[in-house]
Amino acid sequence: MFTIRHTDLHSSGTLNPLVSDYLKQKSGLRPFYSHYPDENGFKEAIHQASYDFLDRETLSKLLKTQSSRVKNTGTKSLENIELLRQKNTFTVVTGHQLCLFTGPLYFIYKIFSCINLAGELKQKFPEYNFVPVYWMAGEDHDFAEVNHFRVFGKTLSWESTQTGSVGEFATSELSPLYEQLKEVLGLSNAANAMSALFSEAYLGHSNLIDATRYLVNELFGKYGLVCVDGNERVFKQQFADVLREDIFENSSAERVEKSIASLQALSYNNQVNPRKINCFYTQKGLRARIEKQGDSFKVLNTELTFSEQTLKQKLQETPEQFSPNVVLRPLYQQRILPNLAYVGGPGELAYWLQFKSMFEHYKVFFPVLVPRNFVSLIEKPVAEKINKLNFTPEDFFLSEHDLIKKLLDRSGIKPDISKESADLSLVYQTVLQKAVEVDKTLDSAVKAEMQKALGGLQNIEAKMNRAIKQRSETEINQIKTIRQKLFPGEQPQERVDNFAQFYLRYGEDFMDMLKKNLSALDFRQRIFIEE
Repeated sequence: MFTIRHTDLHSSGTLNPLVSDYLKQKSGLRPFYSHYPDENGFKEAIHQASYDFLDRETLSKLLKTQSSRVKNTGTKSLENIELLRQKNTFTVVTGHQLCLFTGPLYFIYKIFSCINLAGELKQKFPEYNFVPVYWMAGEDHDFAEVNHFRVFGKTLSWESTQTGSVGEFATSELSPLYEQLKEVLGLSNAANAMSALFSEAYLGHSNLIDATRYLVNELFGKYGLVCVDGNERVFKQQFADVLREDIFENSSAERVEKSIASLQALSYNNQVNPRKINCFYTQKGLRARIEKQGDSFKVLNTELTFSEQTLKQKLQETPEQFSPNVVLRPLYQQRILPNLAYVGGPGELAYWLQFKSMFEHYKVFFPVLVPRNFVSLIEKPVAEKINKLNFTPEDFFLSEHDLIKKLLDRSGIKPDISKESADLSLVYQTVLQKAVEVDKTLDSAVKAEMQKALGGLQNIEAKMNRAIKQRSETEINQIKTIRQKLFPGEQPQERVDNFAQFYLRYGEDFMDMLKKNLSALDFRQRIFIEE
């Protein structure tokens, strides 16, 4: 179905400098992580990761209860939940927002990276078990980031006035969007299957967290993926001591700010800014920051204000009303799961690299950080155009400008008149020297004429370039079309397009093909070319 090629991840423009240097094992970054993502690093991590404190029975029981909220949790996932009772079982986690209908393609690649990592670790260390986990970011409240997806160039959006944690959003509003999706996908058997999947997930469940769990189970359940919802009272109780210290002593901010300063001293940009208090207060329809104002604690954009004593009491009695932000959420995951590794994108890994000092302060194991797989899908008609232009798929990681320049350079016609310009300058310099010998006031006039003449040569060169481009107009337009296909809006395809349009083209085998041909610890950009 596909030919698979690879290119260097560092030169593909995918990584930020911090994560690129992390993968290159730059010595200056060694204090910011515990174990490098290779076999030796995982071997060290397995022997250092201690989860003796973890109540595995409660964890397994809770996850089994969560899984029962939908009817399609697979046998393999349930078996993995049972494995968590055993002390030789670790999780490998990836987290992501509850993107509508999975959102962009990299959601798929990210979860397969996690699933494959668990499988690869089992092969390397057969005496241990490794359970792939999708951490469902249902407590996030940035609805605008998850309320849309793009299929065949059309963006389908969920308009809603609901507020608070997106996982609690009622999905009954999605009927009109379902009708739009059917229209976009068409009437083929594969299209009907895609539309039915959307309907079963979103119209068959009352809220976004359950809808997403159902959808993810349908796509990945047979591979044993376990979905975890952190919005759970018992989990929050286990994390209450960290929340208490963060709110009343601001320990997290202090450690992260020091790490940020150290990274900035190495010329890296900070990825996330900690606040004095790194958690939210939540109620139905509300997730808002807590901020200390004088002797009181204010829930921003509300009328809620608590004394220190009252807030401590609420944290003890109703810990489920507190929600960690982007700084504390990694710590939260590691505190409630026996986690060995975190699989993330470059932005995520960059902010994780700011957190090691905070983890050490709270005596929480810092996981192995693993970049997700990066993929470009090239359909057969696009591949044929690339071949016809005598380019390679790897060439299209260049900018449009550089691709066009490469095309024109290949033509062999180079309208370079720099030598003529230099010769003309020498002529005018000679004329200038003779002119000022006659009358010094002629200096400005001669220089003005020289600039006019040189400007004329530049205009001629520009016209020659335009003429060459016009002769290559068809090829240039093809370059632009291909580049727009692979980098729509100058964004990588995987960050824009939804999996549905590819599932429609390749059918049920599409997912199995991806899983089979992705490798969690092979840090190269993958290019899948349809044959």
